[in-house]
Amino acid sequence: MSIRLRLTLWYSGVLLLTLLILGIGLYSSLHYVYFGDVRRGVKAQAEDIYSRIKPDIYVSSRGLYINLQLDESDLRNNNILLQFNDLESKNVTRNPPLVKTDIQFTVSQEAIQAAHERRGYFEQARYRGVDLLIYNHPVLLEGGPVAILQVGHVIVNDLRLFSTLRYTLIFIGLITVALAGTIGWFLSRKALKPIDSVIAAADQIQIGEDLSKRISYDGPNDEIGRLTETINGMLGRLQVAYTELDEAYRAQRRFVSDASHELRTPLTTIRGNVDLLEKVWAQLGQPSMDDERNVQLSLEAMRDIADEASRMSRLVNNLLSLARADAGYVMEKKELALQPLVEEVSRKANLFPRQAQWRMGDLSAMDGVIVRGNADYLQQLLFIFIENAFKYTPEGVVTIDAVASEDAGQIGIRISDTGIGMDKDEVPYIFERFYRADVSRGKTQGTGLGLSIAKWIIDEHEGSIEVTTRKEEGTQFVIWLPIVSREQD
Repeated sequence: MSIRLRLTLWYSGVLLLTLLILGIGLYSSLHYVYFGDVRRGVKAQAEDIYSRIKPDIYVSSRGLYINLQLDESDLRNNNILLQFNDLESKNVTRNPPLVKTDIQFTVSQEAIQAAHERRGYFEQARYRGVDLLIYNHPVLLEGGPVAILQVGHVIVNDLRLFSTLRYTLIFIGLITVALAGTIGWFLSRKALKPIDSVIAAADQIQIGEDLSKRISYDGPNDEIGRLTETINGMLGRLQVAYTELDEAYRAQRRFVSDASHELRTPLTTIRGNVDLLEKVWAQLGQPSMDDERNVQLSLEAMRDIADEASRMSRLVNNLLSLARADAGYVMEKKELALQPLVEEVSRKANLFPRQAQWRMGDLSAMDGVIVRGNADYLQQLLFIFIENAFKYTPEGVVTIDAVASEDAGQIGIRISDTGIGMDKDEVPYIFERFYRADVSRGKTQGTGLGLSIAKWIIDEHEGSIEVTTRKEEGTQFVIWLPIVSREQD
C-alpha cells in the first residue's frame, strides 16, 4: 500500500470518525431537547385536562364506572387522544367527542405500578401503525388511585422528522467523506510528487550506474528537500569512494597483467638456459668419479630450477587468465560438437603424470550434441578438473563420462575420482582464488587458482557446476553446458 493511499485513508478515517461523533452528538441533543419539550407539553396538557374534569363515579351491578364531563371546545390540539382506564373493574371509558380514531390504548404494568406510587408515567407505543407518546396520569380519590388518565400525543410526524434528519446527516457525512477523500487523494499526490521525482532519479542512477547524476529539486526546504539534499550528499561520497576503488582495482588488474607478461620473459629464458645446460651435460664424455658426482649435483640443481620455473610459468599463466577475466575479456565462441572435443581431452589425459587409473566412461549421452563455446577454453576447463582429480587421487580411478539433464536442455560432463575427497563445509569455498582444502595443504602442489579459472570459463559458457564429495571416498564434478542443437544422423 502506497504512502499516498495510506495518508488518504487515514485522513478520511479521521474525518469520518469526527463527523460520526458530531452527527451522533447533534442528533442526540436535538432528539433529547425536542422530545423533552414534547413530553413537557403532553404532561402539561394532561394535568390541565385532569384539573378541569369532574369525574362522576357511580356503582352499578356491573362495577365501578367513571364518566367524564369535558367540553370539546376546551381542547386546542387535534393530536391529543384521551382515555380513562378503571383500575378496579378494568372498564375503559372514552369520551367520544375527544377521540378522533378508534384507537384503544392498553395499560402496561409499569403504568399501573406508577399509578399506585401516585406518579405519572411516560411510554411510547404503536397502535395500528400510529406512533404515540402516552402519558399515564393517575386519577386519585381519597382512597388512592382508582383510574388512569391516558393522554396520547401522535408523534408520527416527529419521528418522520428525525428519521429524515438521521438519513440527511448520514448522506451529508458520506458525501463529505467521499469529497474529502477525493480532494485528499489529489492533494497527497501533489505533496508527494517530489518523492516520486526522487525515486525516478534514484532508479535512473541505479540502472545507469552513473553516480555523477544528482536529484534535482526546486521545492521548499522541507522534509523532502532535506531528504533530497542528504541523498545527493551520499551520492557524492559514494562517487568519490567508487572512483577511488575503481582506480585501485584497475591498477591491481594492470599490475597483475603487466607482472604476468613481464614474468613470462625471464621464466622462458631460465627454462631455455636450463634445457641448454642439460643438453651440454648430456654431450660430455665419461667424467671421473668426482666429476660425475658434481655433474649429478648440477643436473639435480637444474632439474629443481626447471621444475620451479615450470610451476611459476603455470602460476603466471593462471594469473594472466584471471586478469583477463577481471578485465571483462569476452571469449570468441562458436558452435562446435562436444563429443570429439571430450574424446581428444580424454586421449591427452593418458599422458598426464598420475598414480591413479584413467578411464573414459560412456559418452553416448553427448552424441550429436552441439554447444556454443570456445574449444581452447573448454579443453583447459576439462584439463583443470582432470589434473585436480589426479592430484588428489593417490590411488584408485579417475573417470570421465556424460550425463543428460531431465529436460534434455543441458549436457553434463562428469569427472569423478576415488581420492581423498573433501568436507562438505569446504565446497562453497573451493572456487575462491588461492583457496586450498586443509587436508591437501603441504601434500600436493598447486596455486589454488585452477578452480577459479574453471568457474570463470563455466560462467562465460552460461553453464553451471555441480559438486558431490565425501571425505576419504572421492569427489564428483558435473559440468553442465546448455545444448544449442543436436546433429541428425
